[in-house]
Amino acid sequence: MAEDKKFFTYKGLPLVRKDNTIYFGNMYDDYVVMIEILSTSKQGKLEVADKVRIRRMATTMPPKIDKKAEGDSLYEALDIACAWLKA
Repeated sequence: MAEDKKFFTYKGLPLVRKDNTIYFGNMYDDYVVMIEILSTSKQGKLEVADKVRIRRMATTMPPKIDKKAEGDSLYEALDIACAWLKA
């Protein structure tokens, strides 16, 4: 029997991280957003993303990127990603 996998969610959509890349959205939908952490800075004891690249990509094969942006924080990236996925 396959083990059920649970993912973190943000605003009801899955959020999966692999190294410095975060995938946001459901792979069964038409699009997901890939957030790439380009650089981080130390804030107290935490490493915080201070430069991110955001790309909306189709879940078809081969994946096609149709929107791109850059931001200064992970919060800003998730805000943009939510807007792109709701449109």
